Formats: sequence, C-alpha cells, structure tokens
Amino acid sequence: PNMPLVIGGLTPQETNHGYVRCRFKKHRWHKKILKCNDPLVFSIGWRRFQSIPVYSTEEQNGRHRYLKYTPEHMHCHATFYGHQVPPNTGILAIQRLSGNIPDFRIAATGVALELDASFDIVKKLKLVGTPSKIYRNTAFISGMFNSDLEVSRFEGASIKTVSGIRGQVKKALREGQPGSFRATFEDKILMSDIVFCRTWMPIEVKKYYNPVTSLLSQNGAEGWRAMKPKAQLQIETATPIEVNTDSIYKPIDRPEKKFNKLHVPKSLEAAMPFANKQKDETKRKKKSYVSKRAVVMDKEEKKKYTFLQALSTIRNEKVTKKRAKNAEKRIEKAKQDVKKEEKLEAIRKVQQKRKYRTEGKLATAREAKRLRGE
Repeated sequence: PNMPLVIGGLTPQETNHGYVRCRFKKHRWHKKILKCNDPLVFSIGWRRFQSIPVYSTEEQNGRHRYLKYTPEHMHCHATFYGHQVPPNTGILAIQRLSGNIPDFRIAATGVALELDASFDIVKKLKLVGTPSKIYRNTAFISGMFNSDLEVSRFEGASIKTVSGIRGQVKKALREGQPGSFRATFEDKILMSDIVFCRTWMPIEVKKYYNPVTSLLSQNGAEGWRAMKPKAQLQIETATPIEVNTDSIYKPIDRPEKKFNKLHVPKSLEAAMPFANKQKDETKRKKKSYVSKRAVVMDKEEKKKYTFLQALSTIRNEKVTKKRAKNAEKRIEKAKQDVKKEEKLEAIRKVQQKRKYRTEGKLATAREAKRLRGE
C-alpha cells in the first residue's frame, strides 16, 4: 500500500462544532510571527482542518484583550471555530500544505484549554472629542459621538483629558452638532484640551471550518482547495498594499504653552503652613542697601584677611601639586598593567597549546581504539 491509514473512533462530544480556546505559541524555528485572522491548518487528534484563529491575551482582571500578532517569545490564547476536542489535547498549526515550502513548516503549537458556544474577546477603543464651550467645571464636548442615542448609552461614563483632569458624561445637548453632550470635570479645562473616553469593543470570531480532504483526492494536497491569506493573494495578483493616510506617522509641532503665574491671596497664604508658603522672592528693580554699602576694614581685620588669603594660596598650591603627582602615578600604573597583561597573555597561550595538544592526543587514541574494535 502507498498510503497506510489508521482508523479510530470519536466520542459523541467530538462530533459537535463549537469554539475552542487554546494556549498558543509561535514555533521558535518559524521565521515570521502570525497575524490575526490569517487562516491556519490545525492538526488536532484525528482531524485536520482549516480555520481562522483570533489571538488574545488574558489580563489580571480576567479580560481577554485582542492581539493583532502573536508575541515573539511568549504564549498567547487563540480562539477558533472547529470540532470540539477534550481539554489538554495537543494542537499543531501549519500555514499551508501545498506548494514548495523551503522553510520550517510548523507555524505554531498549543494545547486546548476550554470549549464554549461563544467567547468574549475585546479590543481597546478610544473615543476622542474636543470642548466647544467651557463654563467653570462644566464643558460642552463635541466630536466624540455621532447621535444623541449614543450619548444616552454612555451617560455616567468616565472621561479624561490629556492633562489628566477626570470627568463624567452627563446629558446630550439639544442644539449644536449631533452627538454633543454636557460633561463635568474636577477642574476647569482649556479649549486646547483633548477629551477621550476609554471603551472596549467586542471582537467576533469567524465561523470558518474547512476539513482537509487531501487524502481523498488523487492529486493529494494540490487537489484540496484552501483559503489563502491576504498577503499571499496580494503577491499572486501583484496588488499593492493599501495605505491608510490617517495611519501614517507625521511630525507634530506643538507650540509651548505659557501658564499664568499662580496667585495665592494673602489671607489664604497667612493660614497656610510655612512649608506650603511661597518663598520665591521677586526680582528687585533697585539695588538693596546691603549690596550698595561699602565695607571698610580696620587694621586687625586687614591682617586677618591677608593671613587667610595666604593660607588659601598655600592650600591651592598643595592641591595642584598633589593632582599632578596622582596623574603621573596613574600613567605609570597603566604602563605596568600593560606589561603585566602581555606576560599573562603569553603564559595563557602556552597553556592553551599544551591543553589542545593533550586533547588532540587523547582524541587520536580514542579513534585508534574505535578502529581496532576495542
């Protein structure tokens, strides 16, 4: 027989379709990382089939966050649609079966963790808006939502400015741009502030299941038709890669903001503790009396001043000589270290030659014994 077949049985649970979540890792010998929603051929138990996995990582709060690519040297979670398998079943993933593949074919390995009718995978989404009017701690925000219905769904949601001032969504506005709303903040915000709301968007895992029937075809793997990844189709059809102009990084020139000086009323400053009081003295327009007055020394003070100057001159001379001597010592020590290192290097070379000669003799003796059959 050209193709031996192994016949086995399946439990009733394994004949049902559903979503499988597994612990997944890119194989260390596979050259490229795997992209989300690119089809893979899975080999699980008795079955081989093609499906579209969605990668995610589990955070500390139990949330599964969407990943666009598999990590380089770490495990992640993969969720795909296919036949249900018992937990702890080994999983092997290959990108394609047909064609001449010069590199290592196994793309990833994993182990099944759990089965379910659906899994929650979420993707981070930031909604951005700008203030149109500001009234103390209240502001009208526009550009974040498109309709009043969306605003009503997000009433009470926490929002934040780029400068870190927290706030809350209140009510939709009757006038102005559709989707505008009133929001309250901890402090007064600026018109140049950007307001954003952090949300999580659910990701749907595609229901795609294509069993590999290469053994039922006369042409083998070439006779089975599989879904191709987008990159392969672009190469085959010579289609240029789509470039989204909004996704291109551009240099941002922001003018430097000049904030007004903090003014604390005198009555409030008097009640503040000393550590919190303002201690920055304002620059004087006129010179003070202390800087303008002339200091006239008497005879005794002149003697003391001259004596201190002489002492400092002697001390400075000693420090200069000491520094020069230390520099000479360092140069001399560096020369001695170089000579010592040269001697040690010569000794090391001799020792290495002896070692290699001994190892060569032992290896020759072992080879001779092996040839004699001892």
